[in-house]
Amino acid sequence: MKPPPFTYSVPTTVADAVALLVEHAEEEPRVLAGGQSLVPLMNFRLAQPGHLVDLRRVTGLDTLRLDGDHLVVGAMVRQATAERSPEVALAAPLLAEALGHVAHPPVRHSGTVVGSIAHADPAAELPAVALALDAEMTVVGPQGERRIPAGEFFLGPFTTALAPEEILTEVRLPRFPGGHAFVEFARTHGNFAVVGVAALVAVEDGRVSRAAVAASGVAPTPVRLAAAEEALVGMTGDDTAVEAAVDAATAGLDPAGDVHASAATRTDIARVCLREGIGRALRRAEDRR
Repeated sequence: MKPPPFTYSVPTTVADAVALLVEHAEEEPRVLAGGQSLVPLMNFRLAQPGHLVDLRRVTGLDTLRLDGDHLVVGAMVRQATAERSPEVALAAPLLAEALGHVAHPPVRHSGTVVGSIAHADPAAELPAVALALDAEMTVVGPQGERRIPAGEFFLGPFTTALAPEEILTEVRLPRFPGGHAFVEFARTHGNFAVVGVAALVAVEDGRVSRAAVAASGVAPTPVRLAAAEEALVGMTGDDTAVEAAVDAATAGLDPAGDVHASAATRTDIARVCLREGIGRALRRAEDRR
């Protein structure tokens, strides 16, 4: 398997990288970060960019830092780096837990957090994490910098709000004070998940004060399950409340069936993942009080 011919640039600044995307616009250029998704697609000729802009030497993109109440993840921060980071464990433990489900260690040592989010695979873990955390995407293009809320970023399978000449330079993840959980079902560990669930719950005075639940593998994009969140807020978080949230979340789901699972099976798996994810997040929220 070999990709079709392409040209290749290695800029050292974001401005130069954007300029290269504009210069090679007619060649359908693509940005290369970790390459763990793009390169296999090119080898199978499912993606055929005429020019690659490699971000590995762009200064400042490998930064992982705390900025007030946000964890800021640069475009070249490797998944393995984030998985082991004390800053991530403190400010975004949901991300750290989800990263343990992403493929296998060799992949995580090359793949990037931001690259996975930009790839927008509807079955991937990290887009669902970004959605649950209300992340902001910092994007740079010819007109300068803009920020896109995660809820507006994912438009379809492998499709985002990024313009062709724009680069996703960082993802900003707000802290969530409370419990977290990431649960998924895959046929074997490291394989593409059939369903994944990201859950966040805060508890005050014995009742749920805030909840955020997102799922992957049940729609053409990761989805925020607002009905589950509404069912949880104000409740004590007992088994009855969890089951009501699971019912509310799955009532509106209409996943597509495929070779991995029928629509009905995928919905059943989503119920199991939701029950475990919400329950674990609640237990952790109680433990942190």
